[in-house]
Amino acid sequence: MKYFAVLLLIATLTACKVSQDIEVPKEAIPITFRDATSTDTTSVADLEWKKFFTEPALVTLIDSAVAKNNDLQVAQKNIEAAQWQFKQSKWNNVPQLDLKVSAASNRPSENSLNGISSSNLLGTHHIEDYNASLGLSWEADIWGKMRSMKQNALAQYLQSAEAKKALQTLVVANVSKGYYNLLMLDAQLLIAKKNLVLNDSTIFVINLQYESGQVTSLAKQQAEAQQLVAAQLIPQLEQNIAIQENALSILAGSFPSAKQRGTAIDAIQAQDDLAAGVPSSLLSRRPDVKSAELELRAANARVGIADANRYPALNITAAGGLNSYESNNWFSTPASLFGTIAGSITQPILNNKRLKARYEIAKIDREKAVIQFRQSVLVAAGEVADALVRIDKLKDQYTAADSRATVLLTAVKNSDMLFKNGMAGYLEVIIAQSNLLQSQIELVSLKRARLEAEVELYRALGGGWK
Repeated sequence: MKYFAVLLLIATLTACKVSQDIEVPKEAIPITFRDATSTDTTSVADLEWKKFFTEPALVTLIDSAVAKNNDLQVAQKNIEAAQWQFKQSKWNNVPQLDLKVSAASNRPSENSLNGISSSNLLGTHHIEDYNASLGLSWEADIWGKMRSMKQNALAQYLQSAEAKKALQTLVVANVSKGYYNLLMLDAQLLIAKKNLVLNDSTIFVINLQYESGQVTSLAKQQAEAQQLVAAQLIPQLEQNIAIQENALSILAGSFPSAKQRGTAIDAIQAQDDLAAGVPSSLLSRRPDVKSAELELRAANARVGIADANRYPALNITAAGGLNSYESNNWFSTPASLFGTIAGSITQPILNNKRLKARYEIAKIDREKAVIQFRQSVLVAAGEVADALVRIDKLKDQYTAADSRATVLLTAVKNSDMLFKNGMAGYLEVIIAQSNLLQSQIELVSLKRARLEAEVELYRALGGGWK
């Protein structure tokens, strides 16, 4: 009992971790984002995606994708598996208790030592043994190895949750971008059809002039060629619309089908007051940065495990139960009761070099985790800066393109009027119509690019997983 008390006292000592953890390098986080115009500490990424996106048809698409996307469902299963791993790690420091029930029958040779001994002692050559016991084994967590294993499992569990968040932000961003691209294609298709009607009117007048000998066949051919530009564009846009709808269907976890649109792209107002917040908030909002931070925690834990393996391990074992060589006396107490207890301290000697190498490798992996954390912050800050400058410059580009489209629309009306009154040539009309078609399609593309830049800023800041 004294021996058992000494072992129990040693085992219940508070575990001390022999390695020192490395914290996240604070200097790896910038003070401000480049091109950030707002000093507000709040960020647009704090909004839930249902509040950031207000178009009902888009919200329905995203909601379906978040609920049915197969990649997200796989990520959820990864979380569940990691959760079981973490739950299991909590039992690492709990004694292992096994129940064993056995029965054995042995008939040794009558001329063997065992046979002669059993015959002299028991009066029989047939030996039976019946055993029912509980066996206990426990490794005391003196150096913090079990605690480090639990910390490693916890970090991996949290990383799986961050992986799902990162995937959801990507799914939300891709669905919204696909929806805006669909609206852009709808607008471009409408522009192409209107331009085709406009070309029909021009060709009708040119045909009249050709029949009266006012223009040559060259004018007729050039007008028809210009009309075919818009005619060729229509099936191409219809093809792209169907492909984009199919892509959105797959993201939403459904078979390809047509998608409803609740509005036109021109009716969606661009947001000019998107606050980026401060870079330090990326640690709590952006999933990949948070995952890199958790990887450093896991690396710290693995260093602790590798270091603890180099020190002596205290193991306590105990067994007790019922044992008898006759079945009718098996449960006869207290005569059949037995018990043993033992403690051992194991210090690795010959394999110490191997354990030292594992410890050094674990420290190198931890240094790599620090570098990867720095890189994740650099990538995140770069993506935010890119989105901010795109929003700013696309605004200027859209303003210029809108003015150009307005001027060209007036030019087409004037050239058509002058042409019908014989005060302008057909080439002026064809050039004006071609320029208008190009400018209107480009204007819609810029509107789509500006909306996508807002989505990219939202995603780069860590928005979309709430």
